[in-house]
Amino acid sequence: MEENQQEMKINYPRYIISLSVLLLLAWTISCSGRSGKQENVTHSELPAKDEAADLNLIKLVSPEENAGFKLNQPFDVVLELMFRNRIPDSVAVIFDGEIVKVIKSDPWRCSVPREMTGSTGRKALKVIAYKDGRIQNPVARFLVFYSDVVPEINRYRVINSYPHDTRAFTQGLFYDNGLLYESTGQETESSIREVEIASGKVLRQLNLESSLFGEGITLYKDRIFQVTWRSKVGFVYEKQTFRQLNKIYYPTEGWGLTTIGDKIVMSDGSNILYFYEPELFTVISKIEVYDNEKKVDSLNELEYINGEIWANIWMTDQIARIDPSSGKVIAYLDLQGLLPQNERSPDAEVLNGIAYDKDLKRIFVTGKRWPKLYEIKVTE
Repeated sequence: MEENQQEMKINYPRYIISLSVLLLLAWTISCSGRSGKQENVTHSELPAKDEAADLNLIKLVSPEENAGFKLNQPFDVVLELMFRNRIPDSVAVIFDGEIVKVIKSDPWRCSVPREMTGSTGRKALKVIAYKDGRIQNPVARFLVFYSDVVPEINRYRVINSYPHDTRAFTQGLFYDNGLLYESTGQETESSIREVEIASGKVLRQLNLESSLFGEGITLYKDRIFQVTWRSKVGFVYEKQTFRQLNKIYYPTEGWGLTTIGDKIVMSDGSNILYFYEPELFTVISKIEVYDNEKKVDSLNELEYINGEIWANIWMTDQIARIDPSSGKVIAYLDLQGLLPQNERSPDAEVLNGIAYDKDLKRIFVTGKRWPKLYEIKVTE
């Protein structure tokens, strides 16, 4: 033990001297004027292993950022090695959160199958190279998937019209057991209502707190769900009494609501539809809505009709008919001219409000402060 201590005493100064030399050498190299930039690195100027530890090993050649594809279209991912003496142990290609392939040798490419491109929207493509147990600078970009069909333009025929309260700034609408249930907006004017269709008479009404701006409503089992615009709070009511049972919270604006089976679908004024689990009101999935050319923004009031989500497009006379599984627009229902100009009051605003009687296959539509509720039939 004493001999070892003596050895340490003898070698310690040498260690100090060696460390000083190394530090001086490192300082000399760092101050030599050599650029630390890697932009001009080529295959003929290959760095040593330690120098390359934090460099990208893989270049994503294609597809390019924001490249556009159609729904169910396969595509190729083409990679390129950055350095011939730094070959990755493996490269993982991940698309929309799922591993496509792990590549371990040339050719550095793979195909994303059509089965993985079944929904519209912006999708993330990520490539991760692994070397010596380390992740080497992942590469990511976004791709855009559009609908694979040109949406039809549907027209309409008016079957009936009924009186509608011109004070009702309609934000949500649904039909149940012979009655309409309506949500109205605007601060100090927001409410939920039970309405007799033939007369337009309000049978029951519950007013919201004056600071809240009411938005969409939907029926789930025996409960009415209602959201508000920017307050990020909604309410659950007992349908028979309008007694408030609960509050719900969400991170976005609240616009439209509808129910599909055991899920509640909500819009927030963008092209995104969120699918909520009703009991805890947590998001379980979402879709981005696109037609064959563009994303479809300003989705407002919602209704589920014969396997499709129908959505008012705010500030237009159009309703988008959306496939809930993929997000693609199947058709647009053009309701231009539904409320004649000479029947509009000065306060009447845009089309908003869709309700569906699934037993008698009746479709009802109205607008904000419109004098009429219309029963219509779609003409393809």
